[in-house]
Amino acid sequence: MTTPTAALAAAGVSIWLDDLSRQRILSGNLAELISSRDVTGVTTNPTIFAGALSKGEAYEGQVEQLAKAGVSTDEAIFSITTDDVRNACDLFRPIYDRTDGVDGRVSIEVSPDLAHDTEGTVAQAKDLWSRVDRPNALIKIPATKAGLPAITEVIGSGISVNVTLIFSLERYDEVIDAYLSGLEKAREAGIDLSTIHSVASFFVSRVDTEVDKRLAAIGSDEAKALVGKAGLANARLAYELFEKRFAEDRATQLVSAGANVQRPLWASTGVKDPALPDTLYVTGLVAKGTVNTMPEKTLEATFDHAEVTGDTVTGAYDEAHALFADLAEVGVDFADVTQVLESEGVEKFIASWHELQDTVAAALAGAQPEGAQ
Repeated sequence: MTTPTAALAAAGVSIWLDDLSRQRILSGNLAELISSRDVTGVTTNPTIFAGALSKGEAYEGQVEQLAKAGVSTDEAIFSITTDDVRNACDLFRPIYDRTDGVDGRVSIEVSPDLAHDTEGTVAQAKDLWSRVDRPNALIKIPATKAGLPAITEVIGSGISVNVTLIFSLERYDEVIDAYLSGLEKAREAGIDLSTIHSVASFFVSRVDTEVDKRLAAIGSDEAKALVGKAGLANARLAYELFEKRFAEDRATQLVSAGANVQRPLWASTGVKDPALPDTLYVTGLVAKGTVNTMPEKTLEATFDHAEVTGDTVTGAYDEAHALFADLAEVGVDFADVTQVLESEGVEKFIASWHELQDTVAAALAGAQPEGAQ
C-alpha cells in the first residue's frame, strides 16, 4: 500500500526535511527518513543549527579541536556547519545523481547579518560554495532588496541558490528576474546552464499568522470567514506566476539552452494555529515541480494521515484572487502584511544567528584547557 509521502512524491512534490544535525546523520536517522519518508533533500537555517549545537554531544570533539586552534566564533560556526552540510550532501548524492541534480539538495545560508549587504552576501556565498565543495549544495540567499543583485551575481558564477524569505508576489516576480539575469550572465561566461539549479522559497504559515491577527482585530463576520486562507491563496498565486513567467520567451530560450526552471518551494509549512489541520500546507499545495520543506512534526503527520488527492493548486487560481479581493474589502493591507513579514523574517534570522554565535562562543570557552585565556 502506498504511503501519503509516496503519493505526494508521485504527484510531483519533492519532500525536503527542514532540519539538520550531526546526530541525525551519525545515528542513521536521516538515512531512515530518506528510505521510509521519501525525503529527497534538507534545508537548514541559523535557528536549526543553534538548536542542534545547543544540545548536540556529537559536536564536542570538533569544538575542542577548534578551541585548541584558537579560531574565532564565526570561523568555528562555518567549520561546523559546512562539515554537516558536506556530509549530508554525500548522503543525498545518489538522489542527486538519479534526478539529474533536481533533488538530493542540502541548503546552507549566508549570515543573516549580510541580508542588506549585496557584496558581502556574494563573497560569503562563494566562500560557502567553495568550502562545502559539493555540487548538490544550495546556498541560501534572502530575497531582500540587497539580496536580489546578489542572487544574479551568484547564479551568474555557476552556483546553485535557494532564494529564501519570499512573502509577496511582487518580490517573487523580482526573484525570477534575478534568477533569469543570473542565467544570462552564466551563459555569457560560457558556464554550462544545466549545472545551475535554484528554488524560490515562498513562506506560507507566517502569512496566515499575520493576516489572521489582523482579521481578529477587525472582528467582523466577514473577516472571521477569511481566517486560515491567505497562506494557501498566496502560495497558489505564486505558482500561477511561476507558470506564467517560465512560459515567456526569455525563460524558454534559456531552458532551450539547457537551463533549469527555478522551482517554487513551500517553506514554513508547519501549522502554527492548532485550529487548522496539521497537514494543511502540504495537502493544499500539491503541484507538479514543487518542493515542500517540512519540519519533522509535519513530515510525520503527512506520513501518518495526509490525504493526497492530486493537484490542489492550478484549479484554485480564481478562488485565490477572489480571496485577496475579500481581504482588501474587509481592510487588510496585504502589501503591508508582506513588508512586515519580510522585516520580521530577517530580524528573526539575525537573532537566531546571534544565538548561534553565543552558543558556539560558550562551547569554545568551555572547551579551553584550564588556565587558557
